[in-house]
Amino acid sequence: MHETNAIADSHATITASRHISPDTSVIRLSCPHIARTARPGNFVNVRVNGSTQPLLRRPFSIHNAENGQIELMVKEIGRGTEILCGTEPGTELMVLGPLGNSFSDPTDSFSTAVLVSGGIGTAPMRFLEKNMAAAGKKIVNLIGGRSQKELLSEGLSNCRLATDDGSLGLKGTVVDLLDKELSNITADGAVKIFGCGPTPMLKALASYCRQHGLCCEVSLESVMGCGFGICYGCSVEIANPEGGTKTILLCREGPVIDGALMV
Repeated sequence: MHETNAIADSHATITASRHISPDTSVIRLSCPHIARTARPGNFVNVRVNGSTQPLLRRPFSIHNAENGQIELMVKEIGRGTEILCGTEPGTELMVLGPLGNSFSDPTDSFSTAVLVSGGIGTAPMRFLEKNMAAAGKKIVNLIGGRSQKELLSEGLSNCRLATDDGSLGLKGTVVDLLDKELSNITADGAVKIFGCGPTPMLKALASYCRQHGLCCEVSLESVMGCGFGICYGCSVEIANPEGGTKTILLCREGPVIDGALMV
């Protein structure tokens, strides 16, 4: 995992907004500094309008970054995200970032990057896939959701799917899908697992990877009021390599951690 570059609070203009599902949009913003310095796994904190309601900014993984612009995948789950998804192109917002650390550079000696995501956890995977593919890694996307309508695969390639209700793909969890596909994937050489999604999913993924001796990095989700370590709203407990557990601020020492540290 890598630390991020210099953080900036940028005036960013929405250049495009499109729905990819009934409650999820991909929003493109022009903000050259963030686009230039961002790395896969970084996030931004967005002030969704100019008023004090909602008061706090909202954190979003960077879905893609290129040509001076970034994209965010936003699911409407509250007032703040509802406002953002309804904001028209041409509107200027304040965007703080890039924040947090990032997934590791694709320099390790593995052949295939296995991107495991659930629900809105697919948000950082497009940016990560591009980075891995540019380094010559093979890509497999394993995507899970409770039902077909919750599967989000926008911008991703070589996708294999699982749903809890069996409405599309394997009936089961995305970790069940990994177990089913693992022997075929590893036939092409060593793999490394990259995960993002709900915490229960990531705990199950990390446990599976430990049992099977697989290297794994996971991007955790948490409430992040400030995004840089002042509010202490994103404290999470992880394993301490020296024994026991310890608490970290996810916005500063995450959101990406070694899967072996999941407790």
